[in-house]
Amino acid sequence: MQEIRWGIIGCGDVTEVKSGPAFNKVNNSKLVAVMRRDGAKAADYAKRHQVPKWYDNASQLINDPEVNAIYIATPPLQHEAYTIEALKAGKPVYVEKPMTLDANAAQRMTDAANNLKVKLCVAHYRRAQPMFLKVKELLAAHTIGDVRLVRLKMLQSPNPVLIAKTADNWRINPVISGGGLFHDLAPHQLDLMTYYFGAVKNAMGIATKQQKNTEVDDLVAGNILFENGIVFSGTWCFSVASKDQADICMIYGSKGNISFPMFGNKITVTTDQSTQEYVFEPLQHVQQPMIEKVVDYFLGKGQNPCSGEDALITMKLMDDFTLK
Repeated sequence: MQEIRWGIIGCGDVTEVKSGPAFNKVNNSKLVAVMRRDGAKAADYAKRHQVPKWYDNASQLINDPEVNAIYIATPPLQHEAYTIEALKAGKPVYVEKPMTLDANAAQRMTDAANNLKVKLCVAHYRRAQPMFLKVKELLAAHTIGDVRLVRLKMLQSPNPVLIAKTADNWRINPVISGGGLFHDLAPHQLDLMTYYFGAVKNAMGIATKQQKNTEVDDLVAGNILFENGIVFSGTWCFSVASKDQADICMIYGSKGNISFPMFGNKITVTTDQSTQEYVFEPLQHVQQPMIEKVVDYFLGKGQNPCSGEDALITMKLMDDFTLK
């Protein structure tokens, strides 16, 4: 395999800027086909993005001989079936987060990849972005000493601007999304925690519906004890007043703290000696750094940037926090 020739299953809003154009901007990578169940929308996407082929049937795209890798960007409900079908066809898969509906489905996907010996990556793309890599670098350099505690707050008013708008609002339909907005946003945050701090020893949480007009939990609180003794505490609430909105992660160490948002571009490091800020330019295509690593992995030139096993940890944490 000299070039990754991608087919996208689910060329919806998330692929317009965040990911889709990046497949043609990465070396040894080309987007050759897209699929959407609405054929007219698939054709329109292909025309606007200069993609040679479009389909309204996922199996046809998967079995297209010109496609040698699959990016699955549908809602989570379809992730497992499409992933396993593509793996059985011998085609490596890059699947959106959350990996799937729950940890059991994530385990089946991971097992399928291992048993079939076909590569699987999950789109926890913050792992590859310069800002979050800088946090990892600062931690490795013991800039704030030994890490003690992490506190995360994601507080949003109803219909937050952080969430992409869709006609059917599937993100708050638990059958399709696996849960509510927690299931859409928390994978980014929880994956970074395990990426930074390693193996989980114990996790627990609570989840509840505080608004009357929702089928999903709109408040989730969760705690993690890592094997190295670091403690994480996170709160996600999607019904606060606009003035109370917050997006912040605080990492406390023996010599200071590191603070940063999940949806921003500035890191602040505070110690007894000084306060320093690191500001990053927004990325045009937020997934491009991750797609570069995925392409290298599929071509045998690098390590898996986020494996099924990695993403399974996040799915288990989400289950620990939300399952009654």
